[in-house]
Amino acid sequence: MTWIFLFGLFVGNMTAQVSPEVPVMDFEGLEARLPADPEQLVIVNFWATWCQPCVKEMPYFNTLSRKYADDPRIRVILVSLDMETQMQTRVLPFIADRKLHPDVWLLDDPDANKWIDKVDPSWSGAIPATLFYKNNQRKFYQQSFHSVEELEDIIQTFP
Repeated sequence: MTWIFLFGLFVGNMTAQVSPEVPVMDFEGLEARLPADPEQLVIVNFWATWCQPCVKEMPYFNTLSRKYADDPRIRVILVSLDMETQMQTRVLPFIADRKLHPDVWLLDDPDANKWIDKVDPSWSGAIPATLFYKNNQRKFYQQSFHSVEELEDIIQTFP
């Protein structure tokens, strides 16, 4: 009996470790959750599991997030554009397989025409896309990144 109980605890703990909490929200909810600390540089990457350039650059954002994990001046947020119905089959396994460190949120807002311009008026809606912001300074990139150094160079442009 004790063995079964301990096995259940072990399996339960394993499940908790590989099933991170990924909040699902519409764009209004996303805006409300975005940090507003004027001293913090926030890096928001829009991506999806089905987007090969997104998948290719993900290790760079993961490395960046790990590097600055204890630095309250920089925060990395990954906003998945996968469908909410794919959370269990694609998003959570992707996060677990790649041991993603940054916050991962899922944006479930079908009215992209309404919110894409709010992210940046120049955004066509293609991904990957990344927004860097701190206080009133914003830089938007609708492109893939090819190294952590490329991301670090952008970080260095913020005071």
